[in-house]
Amino acid sequence: MAKKKQFPLRLDPAVYEALEKWAGDEFRSVNSHIEFLLRDALKRAGRVPKKAEGERGEE
Repeated sequence: MAKKKQFPLRLDPAVYEALEKWAGDEFRSVNSHIEFLLRDALKRAGRVPKKAEGERGEE
């Protein structure tokens, strides 16, 4: 697996709490749920980078 890019992310505490609950409902960590949501948004917008298309299967 390719090394993942790390960066700090500042979120409103209420947004984080909502993400944390949603991630738990989906049996994911907050980090993996954020990545899932971003990948989904990129796919819907037709902006999935070629490099990222084959990295992981659909969750």
